[in-house]
Amino acid sequence: MTPWVTRLIIANVIVFLLQMTFPFVTGWLALVPVALPTHPWTILTYMFTHSTGRLTHILFNMLALYIFGPRVELRLGGTRFIRMYLIAGFTGGLLSLLFTPYAAIVGASGAVFGVQLAFAKFFPRDKIYIWGVIPIEARVLVVIMTVITLYGGLSGGGGVAHFAHLGGYIGAGLYLWRVDKNLPAAKWQEKLAGPTASSIALGDWRNVNMSAVHELNRDEVQRIVSKIERQGEESLTSQERVFLGHFTPKQS
Repeated sequence: MTPWVTRLIIANVIVFLLQMTFPFVTGWLALVPVALPTHPWTILTYMFTHSTGRLTHILFNMLALYIFGPRVELRLGGTRFIRMYLIAGFTGGLLSLLFTPYAAIVGASGAVFGVQLAFAKFFPRDKIYIWGVIPIEARVLVVIMTVITLYGGLSGGGGVAHFAHLGGYIGAGLYLWRVDKNLPAAKWQEKLAGPTASSIALGDWRNVNMSAVHELNRDEVQRIVSKIERQGEESLTSQERVFLGHFTPKQS
């Protein structure tokens, strides 16, 4: 396992054992959204607590973190991974404040859902085997889970913090969108792409002196000018703008 995934699993297990040994701990760490002004730490601590009455609660969350987390951490790097994880849990708590303000919330599900979304973004066609038998692509799984979460939340919840799950998707999605261009691969792609077409000065294309254009270039200049007249300047590629710029009077 990767470093942060290991730490998170250990932290969740330790807190769960504390909850089992000292039941009052749950009351101090669980998130009741409406009580945030007096218990602000719970927006963080709730995502390390779990229901002590259902062992499957922590087992499923830690299993999902174990399955999805390491590859996402390797892809993002440790710092970005833990930021995304905590932001996903944080937004899960905030969304619960809007829709279920009086319900006590425990569980790492919102943060883990954020990790699942990141996995689907980076490895969309990877197969996930439901119950170890049914193969489903990661991107399809996210869509299905979103539908289930929305339906569950809008139909009453059934004792599950569906809006915390959905908030995890939202927080992780916003964070990934924000950092996407800062990833090494994205920077390299941007460098290869070069300047955008709109950033290249075009000049006064309406006053091109065609008689001064060499006959070898005249047909191409005329083609580009005609393209502008039909489709507008924004239709030009960066190569066309550079080429035409050699023959256009500069605008003052």
